[in-house]
Amino acid sequence: MNLALHTHARVEGIKAVGLYKVLKPEEAARSPLAADRVLLWEHEGSGYAGGVFAGAPQGAGVTLSGMRDQAVIQPGDVVRVRPGSSLVSVMYRRGSRANTLFATERCNSRCLMCSQPPRVDDDSWRVAELLELVELVDADEAQLGVSGGEPTLLGEDLGRLIDACARHLPDTHLHILSNGRAFADARVANLLGDRGHPHLTWGVPLYADHAALHDAVVDAHGAFDETLQGLYELGRRGARVELRVVLHAMTVERLPQLASYIYRRLPFVDHVAFMGLEPMGYAKMNRERLWIDPIDYGDALSDAVFHLAHRGVPTSIYNLSHCVLPESLWPFARQSISDWKNSFAPECAGCELIDRCSGFFASSGPAWRSRAVRPLRLLETAA
Repeated sequence: MNLALHTHARVEGIKAVGLYKVLKPEEAARSPLAADRVLLWEHEGSGYAGGVFAGAPQGAGVTLSGMRDQAVIQPGDVVRVRPGSSLVSVMYRRGSRANTLFATERCNSRCLMCSQPPRVDDDSWRVAELLELVELVDADEAQLGVSGGEPTLLGEDLGRLIDACARHLPDTHLHILSNGRAFADARVANLLGDRGHPHLTWGVPLYADHAALHDAVVDAHGAFDETLQGLYELGRRGARVELRVVLHAMTVERLPQLASYIYRRLPFVDHVAFMGLEPMGYAKMNRERLWIDPIDYGDALSDAVFHLAHRGVPTSIYNLSHCVLPESLWPFARQSISDWKNSFAPECAGCELIDRCSGFFASSGPAWRSRAVRPLRLLETAA
């Protein structure tokens, strides 16, 4: 989840930056983790939930107390604490659908709508921390994401992370977001694309059916050709691939052509996801070029979705609420927005489909809201 949740607390007993698993005493007693990797959850039910944690059954070791926001940390979470700092960051949250290993801030593309603008700093230190984190994740975790930046820039270090996930979390689906460009080099494809993880999917963006438009969106000349070649290298190795298509004003007109291109040229892909725009990072800077009300591209999206779905290609729509979509597309809409980013608009009050709707990004203000947002009634949709 990339440090999406933080709180402040009084931190005692720590001498170096550390990751700790928060466990109830009875769960800690059964855990194979060493005591110095665990913070005990105490005082539950006393009216001060999550007020004190201790690094040993006797109450010695690292302790956190006086948390500013007690609801942030729950049993099963993994937290990072630093000596001399009151900041406590949640690195893994039990029960979240959006736990992500943030691998690097570096990237070789500059996508106009990137929600995590890249930086050139050397952040290779992240790998050691992620390797430690993987050992603390619940063994029954359904899925972990790996994101950046561009994770493949880590080379063998990304391979080490994949191997660690396969070793410690063999039943957990690993979903790695990558622009796919590095895989155009067969040596990289051999190193990472055929790593042998039993449940690994590569999520690769493809924004257009021709080079000029795709390269303009990612602001990198030659990116389309590299991505396409990278996809073929992954396909040759039998890797699972999900194509991701972010929806915005520059590309929606050619969605039907892109769907046709995917079906004809990339028949090995496992899934295609059409994704609503997240108004963060570069997207905010480029709003005038990118923003289009989703109801204005409903026909083009419908054509693309049904072109693929009717031909047996698994297809989904992410990040778009039901009220901005044609009703015929509702079966494809997923609750995909990370829980810590998710919100609903005031106009959603009373909507009878809210439990199945993706809602909106919390960063979406009125300037990013469709004129179609409204509460829906089940009787209305059945009529």
